[in-house]
Amino acid sequence: MIDYYVVLGVQRRARLAGIKRAYRRLARRFHPDLNPGDRRAQERFKWISEAYDVLSDSEKRKKHDRELEHGPALAGGAADDPIWQAHAGKDPSFDFTDLTSGTSGFSSFFAEVFGGHAVELHADRTPRRGDDVTRTLSVGFFDSLSGVTTEMIIDAETPCPRCGGAGRVPSRARRSCPDCAGMGRVSHVSGLLHFATTCRRCSGEGALGDEGCGTCQGGGVLRRAESIKVQVPAGVDSGSRVRVSGKGKAGRNGGPTGDLIIVTQVAPHAFFRRIGDNIHCVVPITMPEAALGARIEVPTVSGRSKIKIPPGTASGQKFRLRGKGAPLLRGSGRGDQYVEVQIVTPRATDEKSRHLLKELGALVSGEDLRRGILI
Repeated sequence: MIDYYVVLGVQRRARLAGIKRAYRRLARRFHPDLNPGDRRAQERFKWISEAYDVLSDSEKRKKHDRELEHGPALAGGAADDPIWQAHAGKDPSFDFTDLTSGTSGFSSFFAEVFGGHAVELHADRTPRRGDDVTRTLSVGFFDSLSGVTTEMIIDAETPCPRCGGAGRVPSRARRSCPDCAGMGRVSHVSGLLHFATTCRRCSGEGALGDEGCGTCQGGGVLRRAESIKVQVPAGVDSGSRVRVSGKGKAGRNGGPTGDLIIVTQVAPHAFFRRIGDNIHCVVPITMPEAALGARIEVPTVSGRSKIKIPPGTASGQKFRLRGKGAPLLRGSGRGDQYVEVQIVTPRATDEKSRHLLKELGALVSGEDLRRGILI
């Protein structure tokens, strides 16, 4: 029997990633299209592919390992290639149909190695899901925090009921495709490599003579304006995405309709500023409130709340109100609100106010506020 580990040049304990790398390297070297007329390379490519088919499948690999334990295995060589000798008497033809059936994953790997779809398994009339559609929706600041239901006008698409989304319908002149003899697939031979592709002339239908659908004008879909209701959840921010199922582009050939993706754009607010799930604002306080301390009332997005200003508060200091921010879009709870206080400097509008400010200045003049900053 043949040791497929020797064929690929890997150890028996090799992982699937190493087996793939070995196969990729050898397949590029011995592929028949790269070695026209070289029967030795064609035969090697056949057994390289067979080795990968076995070793990449866990069940086949276990069976192969058991067989190796109960019988001698041929080793690989150079000039006297025992792999070639052991299989020289076998049928050299090689059909990729079995390997592309999806049972071993070989088809996808073959496409990965050679950079394309080497064997097309589906015709162009395969059902395909419709594309998603993205729309922008403007939302008010407080609506974004509480949630809102709004209406949108969209260009809805539905598959054409006459052609099923194909865009074409059979005509009276419909006939069998001469290129594929009505099979929808065309066989190709490249050296010892046999494979089949979708017939380009009939797109895999096996017949010619279809005509454009008059109902949808060949587009496969019908379009109409539709008013839909969109539920915007509480907590959305600018850039949040809301998905509405089944309101995107129509599917093709019976495929499902795509979705409508709504990207929200939240209008700014004159007083509140949102950063993530937190709300920020600036509140003015007087000099006596900052110096002596006070308990003041401040606005929040959910009503009024009170905060305590400790004595000696500086301008720009921030206070945190837990749970007074924006609702969390995912999960429960809310963010926080941060209140920044700004001390308002009083103005001397008359002689009395000037006198009082001078007296205040005299009381605090013993403290050198600019000590350490003057050179």
